[in-house]
Amino acid sequence: MNKCGLWGMVALLFIFQTFTSVARAEQGWPRTVQGANGAVTLQQPPQRIVSTSVTLTGSLLAIDAPVVASGATAPNSHLADGQGFFRQWSEVAQQRHLKRLYIGEPSAEAIAAEAPDLIIVSATGNDSAIKLVSQLSAIAPTLVINYDDKSWQEVVAELGRATGHEAQAAQRVQAFDAREAALKKAITLPPQPVSAMVWNGDGRAVNVWTGASAQGKLLQQLGFTLALPPADAQQGHSMGQRKDIIQLSGENLATNLTGKTFLLFAGDDKTAQSVLSNPFLAHHAAVTNHQVYALGIDTFRLDYYSASNLLARLEKLFVKS
Repeated sequence: MNKCGLWGMVALLFIFQTFTSVARAEQGWPRTVQGANGAVTLQQPPQRIVSTSVTLTGSLLAIDAPVVASGATAPNSHLADGQGFFRQWSEVAQQRHLKRLYIGEPSAEAIAAEAPDLIIVSATGNDSAIKLVSQLSAIAPTLVINYDDKSWQEVVAELGRATGHEAQAAQRVQAFDAREAALKKAITLPPQPVSAMVWNGDGRAVNVWTGASAQGKLLQQLGFTLALPPADAQQGHSMGQRKDIIQLSGENLATNLTGKTFLLFAGDDKTAQSVLSNPFLAHHAAVTNHQVYALGIDTFRLDYYSASNLLARLEKLFVKS
């Protein structure tokens, strides 16, 4: 081999080694993760994660991230167990010995007492501790995740990157996507478009899921078409802060629900009966044609666990045996 050929091989080897080293550095630690509040640099894989968002805790559990404690919602409700953890992952939380930090209002003192090396905060929603981010950042690296404009798959991918559990996140997503694709081939869609919503009590207030929501994204991936309220009714985006819901209320509720089918998230058979018997909706096509379906109490927030349960319910409702 002549010198030109030898030096050429050496140069190629050097380039390959350099590229490999850079790739490993990008995949390894320290790493910088982009959150909704800016970039956060993590020196090593976190070992003690505290979640201030009960919504995001389920996604952390799904990818086997070392979450040791979490904020909670009101306990012993139709959504939550005795700890205030969502029922769809309650059993997993017990197996992992997940600790409840507080109910509702976040406590920086309780968070600090757990000696976290990563704190997870949601950007929106009732479980957001966004006002405490500066204070929490003095305790440990604090990552803000915005879940109101993402599918649950996008959320777990983001959390996987932050925790070093990319492989677990990818496995969950791939298995779910395969199941979803199989369901799409087998499903017989009800009359389209659909009003996908959360029916609150007597129907005086309704939250309609948009295409930006995890619920809306999942339905669209399955071939559903979302029915949105008229433009003049779309002013109720939770004071403009949230992209996933449109809030409806008042005497124009029936005309603002434009779907031929009603899909009731965070609802059961009693919820469906409440809709069917509501006098303001008595002449709505979805009601008169009995195209009203409850999709389960645990679908109020979608994570891997509740989304998997949702696929099972949709299969039961819309796949002909």
